[in-house]
Amino acid sequence: MRSSRQGLLRLLADKSFRLGEFKLSSGGTSDYYIDCRTTTLDAKGSRLTGEVFSDEIRRQGWNPEAIGGLTMGADPIVAAVSVVSGKLHGFLVRKTEKQHGTGQRIEGFREKGAHVVIVDDVCTTGASTVQAIEAAREFGFQVVGVMCLVEREEAKGRPNVEKAAAPAPFVSIFTARDVRAEHVSRMDDTAPVIFAVAASCEVCGRPAVTNVPRNRCAVHRS
Repeated sequence: MRSSRQGLLRLLADKSFRLGEFKLSSGGTSDYYIDCRTTTLDAKGSRLTGEVFSDEIRRQGWNPEAIGGLTMGADPIVAAVSVVSGKLHGFLVRKTEKQHGTGQRIEGFREKGAHVVIVDDVCTTGASTVQAIEAAREFGFQVVGVMCLVEREEAKGRPNVEKAAAPAPFVSIFTARDVRAEHVSRMDDTAPVIFAVAASCEVCGRPAVTNVPRNRCAVHRS
């Protein structure tokens, strides 16, 4: 499990995380952006997503019959976990009931009374996760757990989801801090070495021999 988690974290840091100035769907702004779908729809990323979520579901002991979430952030996660687990069915929650055919909001697995886990890619305000929880329960599912790939730890996302999910627990695979730290670390590892003898080490104040791109002396480079 550890190798799968670390591999998934690396992919999120490389493919899904960007620093800059961004406007969020919640209406707020942020100095970073995470688009998990560039990882969950990646061939390797999909496999790792399935493995990590399946392992965590087993670790929690929830024993669900199916997993699902609000389209479209949850879609690749649901498919990956269903394939990797080989036994968990999948369902998707439409944002609104479709206006034709049966008019149903739940697509895929539809066994009332079944134990299910709700999944999402990113939790900021938690609105999409809460919608999925409410729709699943309205349909007749029993929600035994809620999971997200990356929790931003802001905008009251966790308390909003925990309130809606109760008594089911809410678990995040990673936090945005985890992904950011990995992203910055990998930037440092791949940055070209620039000689800057006149600089001072940001750790101890001694002359910095190299900049990678941070000012560090020979002792504190690693």
